[in-house]
Parts: sequence; C-alpha cells; structure tokens
Amino acid sequence: MLALSPAASALAEQLVQQGPLPENAAADALHIGIATVNGMDYLLTWNCTHIANAAMRQRIEAVCRVSGYQPPILCTPEELMEE
Repeated sequence: MLALSPAASALAEQLVQQGPLPENAAADALHIGIATVNGMDYLLTWNCTHIANAAMRQRIEAVCRVSGYQPPILCTPEELMEE
C-alpha cells in the first residue's frame, strides 16, 4: 500500500489543472500522483481512458517531470508482460 501524501495530492491537482486529465478524472490523477511521488517504476492499469493512454501519456509525464518527479511507466499489464 502506498501512502497518500500532500505531495501526491499536489501533483494530482497539477495533472488536472495543467490539462492532461479532465476534472472528472481526479481519482485517476490521484492514482498517478501517488505512484509517482512514491517512486514506482510502473503503474499498471486497465484504465486506458485516462492513464494507460498513448495520446495522454507524454503530457502526463511532462507534468510529473516539471514538478520534479520521474514518472512511472504507465501501461496495461498486457503491455508489460514479456513473451
């Protein structure tokens, strides 16, 4: 279990305010914020609408980096599996 911290909440707010994620995806932004602030290498999800979305991925990563964090790799479990 990863802890919710003020830093994770602040990053989640930035993800919504700076536009990668819409306001109705605040929970998804928080999921990304918690994983990022806690230094996770990967964030595995089946949420391809707002998280594991190729069109949004670069913008999400950019907000994380500008905020001083190395973003996790955002992908589905299927994308991570090796053959």
